[in-house]
Amino acid sequence: MVVLVLAAHPDDEILGAGGTLARHALAGDEVHAVVVSEGAGSRYGDDMVAKLQAQARCASIEIGFAALRLEGLPDQRLETLPLIELTQRFEAVVEELRPDTVYTHFPEDVNSDHGVVARAAWTACRPYRAPFVRNFLVFETPSSTEWAWPLTGSAFAPNHYVDITETLDAKVRAMACYESELREYPHPRSERALRERAAFWGSRIGRVAAEPFCVLREIR
Repeated sequence: MVVLVLAAHPDDEILGAGGTLARHALAGDEVHAVVVSEGAGSRYGDDMVAKLQAQARCASIEIGFAALRLEGLPDQRLETLPLIELTQRFEAVVEELRPDTVYTHFPEDVNSDHGVVARAAWTACRPYRAPFVRNFLVFETPSSTEWAWPLTGSAFAPNHYVDITETLDAKVRAMACYESELREYPHPRSERALRERAAFWGSRIGRVAAEPFCVLREIR
């Protein structure tokens, strides 16, 4: 199986689906990650771009990615780009890899880059363009999904869970690579909060740890 995760910023791929992607890798699936933005321009100096790229590569090793692509587009400015440009980038990747399963952001996140990536990914994977994509799922991103504007009907409501009891440690190790992005507890991007979050979702399905998703397409 070929698996593709389309993430807006370095660390989103781990925060949202790190345990699930590690589980795919352990099962022998070919896992590819695309990180769209450089993730530094709106918060750090130019020297931070290279550091985040190195951290992303470290995390990819912990998870077991077959490949990591860092697109380097401007941080927190994706909405200024024509959506068709990002969609076409994704279409090229999807056509090349022909993934069975695609993971990306929940489109209503507070972070606008997440929404842009989600919309472009959904368009790039439309059925008559990419009929080989059998599963399309969106994940929550701690410190973004739960802080979204509380509009009626826009809350993250998972309908699919993955048991990550055996891969939670790999997710935590991968996040530890992102030294610049970790925060002190009780911030959602602290190690303790990530473990507590996994335990919360796990408790909903009778497992020690889980990651939640919304399934937007599933073909059996």
